[in-house]
Amino acid sequence: MPRSITEATILRDAPTVTSSRPVSDALQLLIDSRLPAIPVVDESGAFRGIFGEREFIGALFPGYLSQLGSARFLTHSLDDTIDRRSGCVAEPVGTYANTEHVDVDVDAADAQLAEVFLHHRVLIVPVTENRRVVGVVTRTAFFRELATRVVARADDA
Repeated sequence: MPRSITEATILRDAPTVTSSRPVSDALQLLIDSRLPAIPVVDESGAFRGIFGEREFIGALFPGYLSQLGSARFLTHSLDDTIDRRSGCVAEPVGTYANTEHVDVDVDAADAQLAEVFLHHRVLIVPVTENRRVVGVVTRTAFFRELATRVVARADDA
């Protein structure tokens, strides 16, 4: 029996960041790991959310950009925004983390993982066991494994 897509694509020992750590720590982990997002955990190590590209952009553009119909009138350079909002990197990462229930249990079915990617539009899904992060599955890895299996079945037909 083939391994599940979750088993085939899980990245074990993925970095996590504690919710009380500054955003700058999370950004450095994102840069170093090349992951689009990382799990956020509490002081006891329990999963609390995710922080990634989307959450960081939200920290730089708090609230008002999502309410605009268009951002065409803004300057082309983000340097002014970076200068004004660079203080956000000292704030706790938990302030900006996506706290939706986007994790799956280590024994979750592939369909559950697909549902999380589809409905929550996240770039990673943390895989947990007893609320502890044991790994992550990236949307890219999940897609590639799923597409590979679909193409292989089509070739066999």
